[in-house]
Amino acid sequence: MKRQLQVMKFGGTSVGDAKCISRVADIVQAAAKDFSVVVVVSAMAGVTNTLIEAANRSEAGDRDYALDLLEKLRKQHDAALTELIKTPATREKLSARIQEILGEAKRLCEGTALLRQLTPRTLDTVSSLGERLTTPIVAAVLSERGTESEGIEATELIITDSHHGGAEPLEDRTRERSEARLRPLLDRGAVPVVTGYIGATVDGVLTTLGRGGSDYSVTILGAALGADEVIIWTDVNGVLTADPRMVPNAHTIPEISYREAAELAYFGAKVLHPKTLRAVATAGIPVWIRNSFQPSNPGTKITPEGQEGPRGVKALTAISDVALIAVGGPGIIGLPDVVGRTFSTTAAIRVPVLLISQSSSQNDICFVVSSVDGKRTVEALRAQFSQDLMHQKVDHVTIDANISIVAVVGENMRGTVGISGRTFSVLGRENVNIIAIAQGSSETNISFVVARSDMKKALLAVHDEFALDSNPVRESTPVANPVAR
Repeated sequence: MKRQLQVMKFGGTSVGDAKCISRVADIVQAAAKDFSVVVVVSAMAGVTNTLIEAANRSEAGDRDYALDLLEKLRKQHDAALTELIKTPATREKLSARIQEILGEAKRLCEGTALLRQLTPRTLDTVSSLGERLTTPIVAAVLSERGTESEGIEATELIITDSHHGGAEPLEDRTRERSEARLRPLLDRGAVPVVTGYIGATVDGVLTTLGRGGSDYSVTILGAALGADEVIIWTDVNGVLTADPRMVPNAHTIPEISYREAAELAYFGAKVLHPKTLRAVATAGIPVWIRNSFQPSNPGTKITPEGQEGPRGVKALTAISDVALIAVGGPGIIGLPDVVGRTFSTTAAIRVPVLLISQSSSQNDICFVVSSVDGKRTVEALRAQFSQDLMHQKVDHVTIDANISIVAVVGENMRGTVGISGRTFSVLGRENVNIIAIAQGSSETNISFVVARSDMKKALLAVHDEFALDSNPVRESTPVANPVAR
């Protein structure tokens, strides 16, 4: 009988050091007794940030500082090797591989320092090296423990467009490559260990899927191979009703729908990359979010429809590293295509717009972007409306960086009487001023903008209003519980 297939991903904290990687091996080996398993791994926690810092320092001309960072990474990975790998020949081979990968980083940083230019293609290559360092170590640990395994770079599997820093997969080509490369390994019982976060163009040029893209990698591969389920192993017990750092009584949601999970990810929930569910949505493959530090905890199951039962508010999330941009003034009412010009400008500079609203007077178009995109967005808009600003048809293009978005998420909320009223009533009672409001066409979220200083107060008030601290009874369990088995 053909065994069911699990495709599982381990995030940076889950492979953060030798002890964590050993725990990962335990989880994988337990699952491999009953299932075919493909593993996707991230870089060790903090490594990608260090690599990007080295690249940026190189561009600034600080070559020596960049090379010191790379040396620290070498020592970090060699320390993990020394603790994990007992066979001298294997350890020596892996150490040489680490040196080779970091040698590539060194050459790229030296070239960047010489030219004082960091291209998107070079940044992709440098930032991808963390996954390329982790993958052979995890594969070697499994092999040394008696589970046949092979480290594979996703450049062989995930074929993408050529947009560096945020590439999108080409589904048919990815399916062909993944089946051809991985299926023979699975058929003989081996566990492929694949680099997360990266892919390659048709011509073989390395690309990345964006920060946090290893979540996306695992669902891309799960869809390509027709997996029975995808498991994302992280450092929390699933999807929570709110960020526990803001709302101490937040709890794990047993089951949630694709739409709800996607909305939470889009509006800042760190447990899931915003693009993660795109790849599996058509096939309806369930996705689990589980804690590698507490593998007996069942976590959260994400399914097309979510858990049966009453519809309404399921969870809250918030983003604080955002900025509110306003284009406005009395003159914009009669200005042709001001909305089109505003958003064609943001599209031209590839800035994602997180939320759109409009003032009640119709005099301002307001929207929210990530803080890192705020300055260049304002500059582009002021250039676009330069003549209108000069003639006072547009009064201002302004930015407010001291704001946060709070999102209230749940299935079919617009059709549920009283949710909006209760939300804004409780915020009023708590003296939280609402700067802007938007409701998604999916009917799955109500989002609003508040001052950053009011974000925690807003989350606590709404969480309490909808009694989200009451822990529902779990009705679903994972196909495989490594500890129970």
